[in-house]
Amino acid sequence: MTVSPSALGMVMAAFEENFSHRAEIGASVNIWCNGQEILCLAKGWTDRHHSKRWTQHTLVPVYSATKPLAAACLLMALEMHGLDETTAVCEVWPQFPNKKARFAELLSHQCGLAALDQKADVFLHDEVVAAIEAQAPAWELGAGHGYHPRSFGALVEEPLRRLTGIKLGDFWRKNLADPLELDFWIGLPEEQWPRVAKLQPARMDPNAPTCRFYQERQKAESYTRRAFQSPQGLNAIQDMNDPMPWAAGLPAMGGIGTARSLAKFYQAAIGALPSPLSVNVRRAIATTQIDGDDLVLLEKTAFTCGAQKDPLSASGEKLRELYGPSHDAFGHPGAGGGHAFGDPEHGISFAYTMNHMQLTVMPGVKCHSMVEALYS
Repeated sequence: MTVSPSALGMVMAAFEENFSHRAEIGASVNIWCNGQEILCLAKGWTDRHHSKRWTQHTLVPVYSATKPLAAACLLMALEMHGLDETTAVCEVWPQFPNKKARFAELLSHQCGLAALDQKADVFLHDEVVAAIEAQAPAWELGAGHGYHPRSFGALVEEPLRRLTGIKLGDFWRKNLADPLELDFWIGLPEEQWPRVAKLQPARMDPNAPTCRFYQERQKAESYTRRAFQSPQGLNAIQDMNDPMPWAAGLPAMGGIGTARSLAKFYQAAIGALPSPLSVNVRRAIATTQIDGDDLVLLEKTAFTCGAQKDPLSASGEKLRELYGPSHDAFGHPGAGGGHAFGDPEHGISFAYTMNHMQLTVMPGVKCHSMVEALYS
């Protein structure tokens, strides 16, 4: 596929509308097609005080958009040891509580370990691992799936550490970020801190309709609320404006980088750029493992080994097109409205990063308007 100048023009217009009508503060959109960067836009400010211009080199926390990158690291580490996503997790991590689970189930949110009964600090890896090992799965393997917003980090990092002896963020830099020249970090070094934009929390609209997810998240003992508080810490947007979480290297929610680097990663993940990602690793990231009702997000979702796809109806039609029209497209949103994906059918990758958060668990109109324009 080639992207027409008119489609790119409409993407640019939608990007501008995010500033003129949707209160964006600072943002970047980056698009690649068949190995070439075809659009790179950056505009606005790195904070609400308008003290520093946002540029294409501005770094920003992307929350859960980190997850596919972390999953790629684990899949690479498995492959280096002659293993893959079909390997039983207990073969690498004997204390893992879901004894029948394979890495395919772990990476696609099927293991029922989203909410932890034993308290653990998000910054203390060993404490989180102990809580996971002590946790009875919330459902039987094969009985469904539920997004693991926070525990996913330790679920991915612990087996990688056991395989490689190093932290996931260090593996990421050595094996993917440096070879691909990606300005993206899972554990940001101090010399990069001045480049990070400050996040601005979303404003509550008392007149806006509340979806079931947000209703459940307000209930003290709901599984959804517990999942988004396990492990504990970093619950407020403002917490992510501190260098401590930037440097911590949290694989579920701690990635910091540019839109260009996210879009370039997905070019590599769809095979449009030479990269260290093997055919088997790319296949695992792109292939649906589970599709259906999500027990945490409380809507239909579909997951691969680490990434998300648009869910399908019983007749095989897409229920939404956050990843464009192709059934093969995969990626992952970040909290507050960021988004990134790759589309192997059309050779496209897309990324949007910003600092004014929205109250949305999925990409909202700011992203969706650009994705629609891209495929128009």
